Amino acid sequence: MTVESEEYGAPAGRARSGNSDWLTGSRITAVHGVFYRPEGRAGEPEAVEFVFDRGQSVLLTCTSDWTLRVTPGTWPLLPDWCVPANQWQHAPLTQLPPVPYEGAWTVVGTLERRDGRGEVHEAVIRCEEGDFVVAAGDTLAVRFHPH
Repeated sequence: MTVESEEYGAPAGRARSGNSDWLTGSRITAVHGVFYRPEGRAGEPEAVEFVFDRGQSVLLTCTSDWTLRVTPGTWPLLPDWCVPANQWQHAPLTQLPPVPYEGAWTVVGTLERRDGRGEVHEAVIRCEEGDFVVAAGDTLAVRFHPH
């Protein structure tokens, strides 16, 4: 999975190499949606943040052309584009299973699915226990497929 650098502010966590190798072996301890909440919780998240046991995170965001942007996360802070900040929040994604008994999902690989223009429209984070699939479209969709 290619991780872009942030255009605003310094990226959180360690520098990412631009390929998926840095993610293999990581342990995901939480997955949170980033929701716009001016009137309470409703709809799909605007982004999803995968939190790792080393305190780092990666943020996947749906862009206006239905492609997926992958950038370093800022966990536990909200992304800079959450303005005004009091109308945004992280929240667990209820459609995902709870964290495994061992306390984390262990990443064994990643996969990017691209459209006809070569743009990423879906990312798969493969774990020992199953696959997280994040798809861009009109909204951001997040699914888990157990093995």
